Amino acid sequence: MGQTPDVDDAYAMSSPDEVKDLYRAWSHSYDAVFSEGQGYQLPREVATAFVAAGGTGPVLDVGAGTGLVGTALRGMNIGAIDGIDLSEDMLQIAGMKNDYRALSVGDVTKPLDLKNAPYAGVVSAGTFTLGHVGPDALANLLAVGASCAVYVISVNAAHFVTAGFEQAFDRFGDQISDFTTRDVRIYDDRADDSHRNDIARLVTYRKR
Repeated sequence: MGQTPDVDDAYAMSSPDEVKDLYRAWSHSYDAVFSEGQGYQLPREVATAFVAAGGTGPVLDVGAGTGLVGTALRGMNIGAIDGIDLSEDMLQIAGMKNDYRALSVGDVTKPLDLKNAPYAGVVSAGTFTLGHVGPDALANLLAVGASCAVYVISVNAAHFVTAGFEQAFDRFGDQISDFTTRDVRIYDDRADDSHRNDIARLVTYRKR
């Protein structure tokens, strides 16, 4: 990839190999150029919603990337944090921050075998969106949560219905409780005009 990747490149991905290549190229500039430069506030929104819902550790951060959610959660003193991501390169950056108990390379579209499961909480910021992970993976996350585990999952609001997320949550039926949604801006006013008003839907619920 000849230039620094951006969010449009991320949305254009269509396979796990493309995702790995993108984030390999993006990993070292992600925090400074993308997160800070574009005012990427979704990780903080997810962490804040998790704490507001009564979430505690140990918590699994799905699509942990460079550890932005983990850093936010660590500052809120919620307990042990583990992370999983498809990109080893991004997790190497996360590991340098010392906010996680454990980091694992893994594909959340497949059943997860995690030594520290079940978790008291599961969070995810920016993973369930166009070009990344679809609604079928939600069942794999439900499987690694303990009874009464708190979940806060962000879904790109533009694709919540059309990509089948609404239907996927409906299929959980009596497996979950306390289901709520709330829309938040993904970026603050530092973002480029084309994405400044992009919206994520924060989906909060408990596993029964």
